[in-house]
Amino acid sequence: MSKLVSHPVRQITGEIQVPGDKSISHRALIIGAVAVGDTIISGLLEGQDVLGTAKAMAELGVKSTRDDKGNWHIQGVGIGGLSNPEEVIDFGNSGTGARLITGLVATHEIRMQVTGDSSLRKRPMGRILEPLGKMGAEVISKSDKKMPFTLLGTTDPKPIVYELPVPSAQVKSAILLAGLNTPGITTVIESEPSRDHTELMLKTFGADLSVKVDRSGKSRINLVGQPELTGQSIVIPGDPSSAAFAAVACLITPDSKLIIRDIGINPLRIGLFKTLIEMGARITFTNSRLQTGEPVADLEVSSSKLSGINVPADRAPSMIDEYPILAIAAAYARGVTRLSGLSELRLKESDRLSAIEVGLKSCGVTANVEENDLIIEGNGDKILGGGQIKTNFDHRIAMAFLVAGMGARNPISIDDESSISTSFPGFSGLMGDIGANIRQQP
Repeated sequence: MSKLVSHPVRQITGEIQVPGDKSISHRALIIGAVAVGDTIISGLLEGQDVLGTAKAMAELGVKSTRDDKGNWHIQGVGIGGLSNPEEVIDFGNSGTGARLITGLVATHEIRMQVTGDSSLRKRPMGRILEPLGKMGAEVISKSDKKMPFTLLGTTDPKPIVYELPVPSAQVKSAILLAGLNTPGITTVIESEPSRDHTELMLKTFGADLSVKVDRSGKSRINLVGQPELTGQSIVIPGDPSSAAFAAVACLITPDSKLIIRDIGINPLRIGLFKTLIEMGARITFTNSRLQTGEPVADLEVSSSKLSGINVPADRAPSMIDEYPILAIAAAYARGVTRLSGLSELRLKESDRLSAIEVGLKSCGVTANVEENDLIIEGNGDKILGGGQIKTNFDHRIAMAFLVAGMGARNPISIDDESSISTSFPGFSGLMGDIGANIRQQP
């Protein structure tokens, strides 16, 4: 375990690009693998989670190479062309890779043994295994539908109409990917919108997919099975979840100004930026454009006086990964911020709800969890800091509290930096380029 300490700084300034979007990177690798012909991916996030997905697809018979310019070349095998893995597939800490690939494989005649690290083995898989079971897949598990388990893909996949009990892009995506090798029409119904990267990516590769909203506001996503997808050239935008850390660092540090280039601004992913703007953040989107079916823009951020607000529960799907860094912004805001409806945070890489509360208190911030709400009392100034944060191998907790240390009165340390590479390789160096002072702690 390697400890890091983040020291207070005078200013955050400059122009940066953050690594590629993690969600889109996973999907480009997976969907490109079952297309016909080569797919070229530029800007792929080369973090541990995404590299784990590339390795898993290799185990399933898909060849990929990386050229000297950093582009990934995927040799697609077509729908139904995956092969049986010879080894157990270890997804490490990646819930996204595990759930999406399990969905894809479920409708192939494949036996796949899967596992993950200690964190992933505690996380629920039943949400995807239930609908995949309705499509014909079977699971052998000793741990109540948690990893490790053996997936027995079906030889006779059946299309289903499935209404999501809670908003979940991963469950939706697992079902749609299973629908690729299923005859007929697979339908997913969602009452609240969740990130739609899978739908956009499938359309880019040529899938027959439609989305209709009924009078009650529910979305009905229909996918025609067994299409012939065609290899594409994919450009991955910068990850808004990663951009959030640099943006908040700029907001809480006086006399700061930052430009973050080429960020994905999918409307279902920018709940954090909308929330920060409501709190008084000076954030503008410039140079807006479409890139491989996804909206992209540059972010211009300036230090700001923030005010506490009530963040409604229905905003959670558009910012579920950003609550740790939003909590840091709230700690620096003037007044009370209430973050509502955060039950899903208990099911992430760690119990993030508890981790945020404990971490903030250790830094002199008044914070309390009431059922599934988090209430944070900010004083509109520098926080005390000085906390020593236990990350529980959660990359977003680690990065959020390193950002908190940049504007605090006293340094803030984290117990283990290793998780950061799952989503943001080079985080400390990139933040150092814009003024952060993050060092190894003896």
